[in-house]
Amino acid sequence: MTEDLLKVEGLKAYYQMNYFGVSREVRAVDDITMSIRRNEIYGIAGESSSGKTSFIKVLAAAIRPPMRIVDGSAKYAFKGLDVDVATATPEQIEAMRWKHLSYIMQGSMSVLNPLRRIGRTFEDFAARPLGLRGAAFKQRVIGHLERLKLPADVLNAYPHELSGGMRQRVTIGLATVCHPEFIIADEPTTALDVVVQKEVLGLIREIQQDMGSSVVFVTHDMSVHANMTDRVGIIYAGRLVEEGPTRQMFFAPKHPYTAHLVASLPRIGDTAQRPALEGRPPNLAEPPAGCRFHPRCPLAVDKCRSEVPPLVSVANDHRSACWRSDDVAPLVAPQQTVMA
Repeated sequence: MTEDLLKVEGLKAYYQMNYFGVSREVRAVDDITMSIRRNEIYGIAGESSSGKTSFIKVLAAAIRPPMRIVDGSAKYAFKGLDVDVATATPEQIEAMRWKHLSYIMQGSMSVLNPLRRIGRTFEDFAARPLGLRGAAFKQRVIGHLERLKLPADVLNAYPHELSGGMRQRVTIGLATVCHPEFIIADEPTTALDVVVQKEVLGLIREIQQDMGSSVVFVTHDMSVHANMTDRVGIIYAGRLVEEGPTRQMFFAPKHPYTAHLVASLPRIGDTAQRPALEGRPPNLAEPPAGCRFHPRCPLAVDKCRSEVPPLVSVANDHRSACWRSDDVAPLVAPQQTVMA
């Protein structure tokens, strides 16, 4: 078994607010336990408001009030540096950022300063972690841009002078120029057309394999997970409800929510309307008792409404939090799924 680079145990991160004398606590990340191995691409899936973004903010050590870690740990085992983001000092976070841990953010214009040339942005992000200046730094950046199929004159351009695909390549370059051990990719193909999406996804996999980094790939698009990831974790209402090897999750899901996500994918030759899941994610300030998916679950029984199902092993390297995991039937035949 490959060595773990990140171990998350009992992690709880809540938004704790007190306005006009009214206290409110939103349980965005609620008791998640999982691990990510060295040199793997781990996918995180779930619909909007499931807690994906809050979870990766904790992993990225980007915790800002009103969000607070109230329990648990998220421990990195970098080469020569062990860090628990739940207790890390600002100095420890600064030491690991970009050099060991990096972040490909959603939307290139969220990263690139429209008033600064690309070359200056690379200096802002990478000069200090790399410990390089002047010609040596520029040579390192140009060499890295060549791997991303970007010309050196990109460094003289402003963000608005580049296409969306080129800007996204630049953000990937910023996140990987220091050869980090752990990369968080948050919806990196949002707002890109399908051709550019394919190029960007291929580029991320190529860079990951070349550097031997671990990647957490966050997207609600299950077809992207099918083509990119080694394992997938499904988050619903702040909890990890299923985790396993990607192929097994598609063809033998053990949680009804996962089965629905897979069933929503288009299949070759099938023009039927995809089924919609009734209801919506619960209010995480007042989550339902028992399994949080039970108000929308077609398999729910009385036990689901009163007792929280533990995340337990259901097959080799496959865990599910469902009282009726044995009754979850695969909804997709292997030859039908879009797994290019």
